[in-house]
Amino acid sequence: MSAPSASYRVVERTVLACLCAGFATMAGIAYSYSLSDDLGPGPGFFPFWLGLIGTAISLVLLAHSWRGRFIGDEAAALWPDRAGALRTLALVGGLVLSAVLLSPAGFRVTALVFTAAMLVALGARRPLAIAAFALASSFGLFHVFYHWLKVPLPVGPFGL
Repeated sequence: MSAPSASYRVVERTVLACLCAGFATMAGIAYSYSLSDDLGPGPGFFPFWLGLIGTAISLVLLAHSWRGRFIGDEAAALWPDRAGALRTLALVGGLVLSAVLLSPAGFRVTALVFTAAMLVALGARRPLAIAAFALASSFGLFHVFYHWLKVPLPVGPFGL
């Protein structure tokens, strides 16, 4: 395996430093919540420990990178190929569009369209399977969260 170029190391260290900062911020914010309550773990318990573990892993990987042991292989491109880039753009675009349409269209319709579109974007080609999964996931998740767990989710203009 060949040594990575200087620009690759800079990118790797920048990504690891950002991950470390993000995890540390998450742990700090979660620590301000209760870590335990009368029933067991509180609302800050899992985010705190996940942030702490993520910070530790990021620091270890950053130390490896600084000591000359690179994490990735330079043969693996920094940018995805065309198909990978299109899938990534479709996912990010779908998430942004879903966030915008969630309140006006409602959870079920937004989740239905998002799930179907993402299945197609990620390579699913059987229309019956796509429709069945999208219907089951959108309406099923709504039922579980809205009726069983009592999480208020937006309902669309037609009651959907």
